[in-house]
Amino acid sequence: MKSNCQDSTAADPRYVTRRSLLELAGLAITAAAFPSSAASAPPAQQAKSLQAGGSVMNALSTYMSDAAKRPLPDEATEKTKHHILDTFAAMISGSNLLPGQRAVQFARAYGGKEISTVVASNILCGPIEAALTNGMLAHADETDDSHSPSQSHPGCAVIPAALAVGQLFGISGTHFLRAVALGYDIGPRVTMTLGGQQFEAASHWSTHSISPLFGAAAAASCAASLSAQQMRWMLGYTAQQSSGLGAWNRDTEHIQKAFHFGGMTARSGVTSALLVQSGWTGVDDLFSGKDNFFQAYNPHADPSGLIDKLGERYEVTCTNIKKWPVGSPIQAALDALEILRKQRPFDAGDVQKIVVRLATDEAAIVNNREIPDICVQHMLAVALLNKTVTFASAHDSARLKDSATLRERAKISLVPDEELEHLMPLRVAVLEVALVDGTYLNTRVDNVRGTPENPMTRDEIIAKARDLITPVLGEQRCTNLIGKVFDLEGMTNIRDLRPLLQVS
Repeated sequence: MKSNCQDSTAADPRYVTRRSLLELAGLAITAAAFPSSAASAPPAQQAKSLQAGGSVMNALSTYMSDAAKRPLPDEATEKTKHHILDTFAAMISGSNLLPGQRAVQFARAYGGKEISTVVASNILCGPIEAALTNGMLAHADETDDSHSPSQSHPGCAVIPAALAVGQLFGISGTHFLRAVALGYDIGPRVTMTLGGQQFEAASHWSTHSISPLFGAAAAASCAASLSAQQMRWMLGYTAQQSSGLGAWNRDTEHIQKAFHFGGMTARSGVTSALLVQSGWTGVDDLFSGKDNFFQAYNPHADPSGLIDKLGERYEVTCTNIKKWPVGSPIQAALDALEILRKQRPFDAGDVQKIVVRLATDEAAIVNNREIPDICVQHMLAVALLNKTVTFASAHDSARLKDSATLRERAKISLVPDEELEHLMPLRVAVLEVALVDGTYLNTRVDNVRGTPENPMTRDEIIAKARDLITPVLGEQRCTNLIGKVFDLEGMTNIRDLRPLLQVS
């Protein structure tokens, strides 16, 4: 089936280009020197977009307020269940990792009212604290989902936010499903409109915090059943809270990264929804008019991107689920190794040399990192030895110093490839393997397993979930949770998930 997803923001004239980003940098310098002049004389194209902003907000807020009652297409429903299960699995497995442990420690100390579930614990918190904690759990690791065109990880914020607020108001499983799907629709469209990966690279703002924030806010607001007017105010509070810098990639313990991707964004999204639900009002349309969101982040962006194919293209169907429990840039490399081994089986001892080529920016993220599951050389070495990668092997820090693993790692070279960089946000890997008998193997992976172009089956997603959930919750509870997720329509109150998500 042909994908209806946006493959690359660079190919769409609505989105920012590298040249326009350089112009944007010049505008930023000019605006700093002459702020009132820049605000009063926007480019003609920007003015045209801003004039249309009111109608964009009307369409957006109305769509959002109607989402709880709007049936989803069958494909979107099925995919939403896949991502809910995948994110629950990420939360549960993340509870045993350092960022998750620190998050649960925080929740135990500052939990607030006992309303919402903290996954893989016996703690109940206020919805804001629960969203923060579960968001941290969901990105304590590199197992959660990702959305390439928006350069973001939606699930680690959207699903904690929908769960926290859904439990506050006792919504049904169907309402929960629709809230989650809405979060995936709204958050990614924000950073796609800003320009995705190119916007992040040139501006130093982080799409990984902006997109999930708006997604979490949309999901939480749907769970809170906000009206169209309340949605407008809520989006204003969300825009005011938007933040995040690209320096997250310098975090060596994944704690600040987990906060940046999931904890902060889920917390702030829930905050926006509950402030308005409790009676707060605000700016009617922060996407248009003086000093609006797009003037701050990218004056060249066209706000109509926020409603582009809304209700036609469901972004949850365009979101990747990781087959491998490792960083996104490593996925294609592991796929490539598996493909070559199926074509011509070989063991670690048969390998003389491996060269892996990745896009330049992607290579910088995974090159000889201190964290095992974000280090491409280490993960390829583990895969060579084990012939697969599991959650346990990807998080075995002791193997970073293991002599056998280091011996295989010494055979592996990473080459940053500028040509592959031009294909971003498509994450491509080229793998070349030289065997000791003189055999030379090579392959290129454009669409990794789990992408919309090469999707995982329900059975594959369940198998991944079992690997992550069973060691924490046990086999029977894991089976029961999987069953409930795939029968959410039969659940009258989302609070009924609590005994399946927690430990005693």
